Amino acid sequence: MGIINVTPDSFYAESRVNDTDTIKRRVATMIEEGADWIDLGGYSSRPGAEDVSPQEEIDRLAAGMQAIRSVNADIPVSIDTFRAEVAETSITQLDADIINDISGGNLDDRMFDTVAKLNVPYILMHMRGTPSTMSSLDRYNDVTAEVLAELSAKIERLSLLGVKDIIVDPGFGFAKNVEQNYTLLRNLKLFNILDRPLLVGVSRKSMIYRPLDITPQQSLNGTTVINTISLLSGAAILRVHDVKEAAEAVKIINLTYRQ
Repeated sequence: MGIINVTPDSFYAESRVNDTDTIKRRVATMIEEGADWIDLGGYSSRPGAEDVSPQEEIDRLAAGMQAIRSVNADIPVSIDTFRAEVAETSITQLDADIINDISGGNLDDRMFDTVAKLNVPYILMHMRGTPSTMSSLDRYNDVTAEVLAELSAKIERLSLLGVKDIIVDPGFGFAKNVEQNYTLLRNLKLFNILDRPLLVGVSRKSMIYRPLDITPQQSLNGTTVINTISLLSGAAILRVHDVKEAAEAVKIINLTYRQ
């Protein structure tokens, strides 16, 4: 999953694209390098990022979708949003395919019903609080057990509403400190008990650059290491800024273990 952020303030500056030509070039490169789908975001979840109205988010996404579809009419596109209104508009009017909700339904109580009505795949990520408060909500007795329990309860709710295609994301970096992130990574195989495709999104995050005392720009190698660990633990989808390196990791894992 290649990340395209049509925002001015995403945490990784190189992922920000705000004009049509740049989006087109980035998407074309990602597809050439092996992206299976594009994840498009119009609202930064970085702590301290500016709040934008639903209409501003939709306007950003509309421009991004137009650019993506001009490059490839068929590649699946997920929309990174926690707002039901934005999700519905993206599917019904902007030709998107999947909803990727960082809040797992926490920030808009209409989201689950909306996804059920739209009958589209839904990426259920674990987070507590909001992007601005999540860093203070990282108290767990057992981070792995509690994240699994919270995701499992939401899968049950979604299933009762008729949502069939659910992808789970443990939410690395969202309401988890560095140590907790690595505990989740160490226990990642346990998430296979949810019997849903597992998505891992660690690309250039602080769990990599803080303990290594480097910057997001210097975090590609660490990202690839964690992506490899994740693949060996059963991850089905990697959400990345750097498609070429992730695709190479997938190919090498497949050559080694899945022939």
